[in-house]
Amino acid sequence: MTSSINNLRLALKHRVVVADGAMGTMLQSANPSMDDFQGFEGCNEVLNISRPDIVASVHAAYFDVGVDMVETNSFGANWANLAEYDIPERIYEYNIAAAKIACEVASDFTTADKPRWVIGSMGPGTKLPTLGHMPYAFLRDNYEIQARGLIEGGVSALLVETSQDLLQAKAAIIGANRAKKALGIDVPVWVQVTVETTGTMLLGSEIGAALTALSPLGVEIIGLNCATGPAEMSEHLRHLSRYSSIAISAMPNAGLPILTSDGAHYPLGPSEMGLAHKHFVEEFGLSLVGGCCGTTPEHLAAVVDAVKDLVPQRQAFVSEPSSASLYVSVPFVQDSTYLAIGERTNANGSKAFRDAMIESNWDACLDIAKAQIRDGAHVLDLCVDYVGRDGVADMKILAGALATASTLPLMLDSTEPSVLEAGLEMLGGRAIVNSVNFEDGEGEDSRFDRIMTLVKEHGSAVVALTIDEDGQARTADHKMQIARRLINTLTEKWGMAQSDILVDLLTFPITTGQDENRRDGIETIEALKQLKIEFPDVQTISGLSNISFGLNPAARQVLNSVFLHEAMAAGLTSAIAHASKILPLARIPSEQLEAARDLIFDRRVFEDDIVVVDPLQKFLEVFADASAQSFGQDRAAELAAMPLFERLEQRIIDGERKGLDVDLALALAEKPALAIVNDHLLAGMKIVGERFASGVMQLPFVLQSAEVMKT
Repeated sequence: MTSSINNLRLALKHRVVVADGAMGTMLQSANPSMDDFQGFEGCNEVLNISRPDIVASVHAAYFDVGVDMVETNSFGANWANLAEYDIPERIYEYNIAAAKIACEVASDFTTADKPRWVIGSMGPGTKLPTLGHMPYAFLRDNYEIQARGLIEGGVSALLVETSQDLLQAKAAIIGANRAKKALGIDVPVWVQVTVETTGTMLLGSEIGAALTALSPLGVEIIGLNCATGPAEMSEHLRHLSRYSSIAISAMPNAGLPILTSDGAHYPLGPSEMGLAHKHFVEEFGLSLVGGCCGTTPEHLAAVVDAVKDLVPQRQAFVSEPSSASLYVSVPFVQDSTYLAIGERTNANGSKAFRDAMIESNWDACLDIAKAQIRDGAHVLDLCVDYVGRDGVADMKILAGALATASTLPLMLDSTEPSVLEAGLEMLGGRAIVNSVNFEDGEGEDSRFDRIMTLVKEHGSAVVALTIDEDGQARTADHKMQIARRLINTLTEKWGMAQSDILVDLLTFPITTGQDENRRDGIETIEALKQLKIEFPDVQTISGLSNISFGLNPAARQVLNSVFLHEAMAAGLTSAIAHASKILPLARIPSEQLEAARDLIFDRRVFEDDIVVVDPLQKFLEVFADASAQSFGQDRAAELAAMPLFERLEQRIIDGERKGLDVDLALALAEKPALAIVNDHLLAGMKIVGERFASGVMQLPFVLQSAEVMKT
C-alpha cells in the first residue's frame, strides 16, 4: 500500500491524474433487484455485500476507458445515511468491502507502465452540524470508522467530497486524520466542496472561506465537485489557483441538470467535458480531474484523451494567512490598517457582555457582537471564562450561535483547554486560539501542549504570549528571548507556519506612577521593532486597553489610539480593541496628542535626579475634567461653532453623520447640490485621501468618511 500511495503522490506532481465519473446512475443501470438491496431500497452501499459483481463492473467500465483511479462505492456509507435505514452499525463493513472490490479491479488493470489507484469516497451525509443536526464530535468519530474501513480495505487516498457545510467537512477530515494516525498508514486526504449556482456553498460559505478553513487540516488536494457543470466552477477554481498552496481538483457534473418527464437530464456531452478539463488544467493547473453526476465512461474517455499530454503548471500562488468565519475569509494583514479584534464579547473585559451571559440572555450577547461588527471589527474575541460558570456550556452556546449569526471569524479566548475545544467543535471556519505560553513549561501534561494539540488538529492560528516559567516579560530583551523560544517551538515541534502565529509581546499599564512601569510602553515598542526584523512573517497582537488601565474613558481613548499608532509603526499587525473608540491622530487635539506621546515614551525631565517634568502628571491634568460623554460633546460643540460649509467639509473628514441632514438642508437653501458636492464635500474627501496617504488616518476612518460622503 505504501508504494502505491507514494507512486500516486509522485504522479500528481508530474501529470494530470484522471478519476472516474458518476457511480449511482451506473449502478442503477445494472437494474439490481429488490433482493439485491436486502430490503434497503436505494442504499447503493448494500450492493458491496450483496452484488459485488455489479459494483466491480462499474469500476471496470471506467478503467476500460483509461482513467487512472476509481472511487469506492461508499459515498453514502456514513452514519447519517445508514442511520436512515437503521443500520449505522454497518459503516465499517460496507466501507472495507467497497475498498476491497475497487482495489481488486484496480489490480487487474494495473500494468508496469500504467498503475491504477482507488480513492475512498466519503460523502457529506444528510446532517449539517453547523445547523445543530448532529454534534460535530459524534460525526467525527463515525467518519473515523468509515476512514478506517477504507484504509484497511486498501485505498490509496481518501476523498471527502460534495461538502456543503464546512463543519461537516472538518469532522470528516479530522476523523480521517485520526484513522490514519491510529493505523499508522499515511494515506493522503483530499477534500472537495460543492458550490451552488448562488456562488457559495449551501450554508453561504465563499470559496475563500473554504480554502482558509480546510487547507490547514493537512489535506493535500482541495477542489470542487457536483452541483454545477464546468462553466459555473471556473471562477472558484481561479480563486483556488491564485491562493491555494496545495494541489487543485475538479469533478463537475455534465452541465446543469434539466428536469424532464424522464427525470434529470445532463446536457454536457463527452467532447465538451474533455475541452472543459483541458481548459482547467491549462489555465488553473489542476492536478486531478474527473466527473460527477451525469458523467459516464464516454465522458471520461474524452477527458483522458484531452489531458493525456498536459502537465499541470500553476502560477506562483499568493500567500494570504487568514482566519475565517463560516462565510468569509479575513486576512491577518489588513491593507493600511490593523486587524481589529473586537473586545466587547469578553466576559472579563465587558461588564455588559458578562451580565448578559450570567443571565443567559443570549440575544443580548449576540447584539453586543453585532454592534462590534458595525463598529468595524474584523474578528470577535470570545471569552466566557468567569468564576462559577460552566465555561464549556457557555462556549458551546455562544460559539455555536456566533458561527451563523456573525460574518466575522472568532478568536477563542480561554485558559482552559476544554473550553477552547468546546468552541472549536462549533466552528466551521478557522478560529484563532488565544492563547499559549510557557508559564507551566512544556511537555505532555503542560497546558501549552494540551492547547497546541487542539490547535494543530483543528488547523487554527494561535496567539502566543511572552510568558515563561519566570513570569511575564517586561523588558524588550526578555520579550524577544521568549518570543524566539515560542516561534521555534511552534514551528519545529508543532509544524505551525510563522504567519499563523500571533505573538503578544504584552502591554502593561503605564499609568500607575511606579518607576518599574514607566518604560513598559517603550519596551513593547522596541520588542515589536526587533521581532519585525527577525521574524517578518510572524503576526503581532496587543491587548490594547491594558496600556491605559485606570484612566477615565476620554483619556483611555486617546492613549489607546496614540499607542496603537506608535505600535503599528513599530510592526504591530493586530490589536484587541474597541474599534469605534480608536481615533485617527488627526482628530486628537495637539495638546492631548503630545501629552500621550510624552507618557508613552517616558519623557520625564530630571534635575539632580529629581523629576521636574512628569509626563504622567501632565497627561492627567490635560484630561482632569474630561469624560467620554463630554469628549464627544466638545467635538459636537466645535462643529456647531464652524461656518456652515466649513462644517460640512469637516463632517466628511470626521466621518460624522449625526447632524448631516440638517446641515445639508441649510446648505441647499444657499447653493445648488452640485456646487455643494464639488466645492465642499469633495474638498473634505481630498483631505481624507491626503491623510490616508500620509499614514495619519487609517482605512476604517476612510471608509467612515466615504459612507458620510455617500449619504
